Amino acid sequence: MDAERLAALLDAVARGDVTPIEAGEFISRLPVSDLDFARIDTHRELRTGLPEVIYCPGKTPAQVRSIAIAMLADPGGALVATRADPEHFAAVHDLSDGMRYDEIGRTIVLRAASGAPLGLVAVVTAGTADLPVAHEAMAVAEALGAKVVRIADIGVAGLHRTLAAQSDLRAADVLIVVAGMEGALPSVIAGLVSSPVIAVPTSVGYGASFGGLAALLAMLNSCAPGIAVVNIDNGFGAAALAARILKMKS
Repeated sequence: MDAERLAALLDAVARGDVTPIEAGEFISRLPVSDLDFARIDTHRELRTGLPEVIYCPGKTPAQVRSIAIAMLADPGGALVATRADPEHFAAVHDLSDGMRYDEIGRTIVLRAASGAPLGLVAVVTAGTADLPVAHEAMAVAEALGAKVVRIADIGVAGLHRTLAAQSDLRAADVLIVVAGMEGALPSVIAGLVSSPVIAVPTSVGYGASFGGLAALLAMLNSCAPGIAVVNIDNGFGAAALAARILKMKS
């Protein structure tokens, strides 16, 4: 449930297409759908502008299916599952037309937002090894209503690659920059563009990268202004932030 669908429901009541009792029954299911093992926050999109997302690790395929069925019962809005294994996808693939599974980003999009794109998000990777996190960000950002372009493998080990992509970088309304190792790419890009930069440290790197901690600290200590930093490998969080920025601009 979001503000647009709530307004449509109230308009239907005013026209007489829906009775007050029917509307009251629908609203009575809000703000929580209790499945015993999960309590689905059906008011989240109405409150925050972003829907609840299914985080698959720790959930059985049967649990993911039950949650998806309950969420699909509410029309409209995006419906996404992250960190999903093929077994999770097999459990839900028959529930919705047009559903897609990104094996690289381990993301299931059961239903994408409709309407004109909110804006353009560029998802940029320092290296090919950062693609799984980038693909998670891409799938979620697209499902939430953004137009997405991918700019891959332009890390600072070959700075000419970064500079060669400047036109594409500057065309984006928001940039999600995904990097491991020393995590320097967001600082470089933030010095080239005027749009917001969301930095995503990844756990890519040798021992002294400490599973992405070195990249995280480098991004937090960037001397380039205008950078927001999300958690290690958190492509979903970066996409959610990008969608919020675009919603404010639209």
